[in-house]
This record gives sequence, C-alpha cells and structure tokens, in this order.
Amino acid sequence: MSMDNRCPAAHPDDPTPCTGPVAVTVLDAHNAGANGCEHHAARLLASLDGGRVYALPDAPAGAALRVFKAADGIRPFCWLDGPRTEPSQLSHAENRARHGR
Repeated sequence: MSMDNRCPAAHPDDPTPCTGPVAVTVLDAHNAGANGCEHHAARLLASLDGGRVYALPDAPAGAALRVFKAADGIRPFCWLDGPRTEPSQLSHAENRARHGR
C-alpha cells in the first residue's frame, strides 16, 4: 500500500507505511474497530485502553498473536515526540517492568 492508500488502522498522523496486507481487526472497548496491516494494527492496539485484536479469515497464521505481542512493547501514539514519563505514555511492557510484574 502507498502512503496515500494505507490501511484503515493507520492513524492519520502516523507517518509509517503499511508493511503487509490487511490481516486483522482491532476493536476498542466499545467494539468500534478498524481493519489493518499487522504494523498499524499493533500501533493502534498499543494506543487503546481495553483494545482487542482478531485475525481476519484469510490472515496469515498467527497474525493476531503477532499484533498482540508487538503492541505490548509499543508506546501509545508512538509517532508523537516528547518526553514519555507517565504510565499512560509508556508501553504495557515498560509499565510492568516499572512495577516488577
């Protein structure tokens, strides 16, 4: 996909291109969702509180699990610059490490 024709999960302010086909659906806590490539789906999932990911029927094996695992280490809205010190600005993995979990 080109930068002009990115997957629906790509945030308008995220400058990165898609890295593969649309493979998963990411749902927020209210069941609103977007289909996306694994790259943008992981970035979207990392930016949601209570989000979930599901593989589309024709997705490569393990797509949803790869997105879930990748999102764990991505900071919310990772394309934004600036200091990241508050728990809500850190990845789930960083917050676990801070709290010894």
